[in-house]
Amino acid sequence: MTAEQRNGNAAALEEQIEQLELRVRQAEERRRALIHIMGDLNESNRKLGDQRKAMLHILKDSHRSNLRLEDSRKAMIHIMGDLRETTQEMERREQELRDKQEQLVQAGKLATLGELTTGVAHELNNPLNNIGLYVGNVIDRIHMGELDTERVLADLEQAMGQVRKATEIISHLRTFGRAAPVTFEPVDVDEVIERALSLMHEQLRLRAIEVELDLCPDELMVLGNPIQLEQVFINLLTNARDALEEVGDQPKRIRIASSLERDRIEIVFADNGPGIPPSRAQRVFDPFFTTKEVGTGTGLGLSITYSIVKEHAGEISIGQTAGGGATFRIELPVVGDEAIEELLRD
Repeated sequence: MTAEQRNGNAAALEEQIEQLELRVRQAEERRRALIHIMGDLNESNRKLGDQRKAMLHILKDSHRSNLRLEDSRKAMIHIMGDLRETTQEMERREQELRDKQEQLVQAGKLATLGELTTGVAHELNNPLNNIGLYVGNVIDRIHMGELDTERVLADLEQAMGQVRKATEIISHLRTFGRAAPVTFEPVDVDEVIERALSLMHEQLRLRAIEVELDLCPDELMVLGNPIQLEQVFINLLTNARDALEEVGDQPKRIRIASSLERDRIEIVFADNGPGIPPSRAQRVFDPFFTTKEVGTGTGLGLSITYSIVKEHAGEISIGQTAGGGATFRIELPVVGDEAIEELLRD
């Protein structure tokens, strides 16, 4: 073998060695890359395992939350059922209370009519006597053969006028005493006051009680029930009448006034009786409270008055009359006031 051949073999061998070394280095790099990838894969698997555990924990918490939510839903359904039953019971009791209150108001009206019997009998007796007088005149003229048509017609017309007067009194009593559904309508306050006075007139006259009227010249309209408002005014007149029994020989006076104060109607009933001590004034509207002797009062008149005024979105208060006596002050909203419109919506 020549030197050239040996040199050629050595060069070829060195080239093979370099290729082998290159392959070894490449294989080492691939091994290291694979190890790195395996490490990343293990890390990813570990993270996935942690995430799976976290997801399982979340699912368990979600299941418990769903169970609690279901329990809460069942509890809410039960509460709503109880609330519905409670609401129905409250509505039933409120209706019972309204029914009882209407019965109480009706009993108060009948009791008032009972007290007014003597005075009303006198009011009816006058037109009946007049009717008898006019009809008697006509009969006498017929017996005497003096049939003056004009005079007969005049007497009969007078008799019919007295019939109408008696009819109005009876109609007023029947309307006042009738048990009817409570309805609200536009009401002239001064007209109701005058109607109440017409029923109480004879009782006040027999007791020498002077009534001073100071009614507003303007029309005072409220949205209310005329019969209930009349009962309020009769109760206040009756209360003043009884209080003036203690005055003795002094002049007895009741002052009734009405006025318009902005969007409120003010009605005042004042007497010059003994008044009510401030310590007892706060209790006069309580049911069954009375300052009268046992057996002379039910203690319901002012309580009924208070409840009726409240139903009309009004206020009632008691104070002292200047110079002695009691003053009852009522405030009612005029027609169209928001407070009374809300009352009607309820």
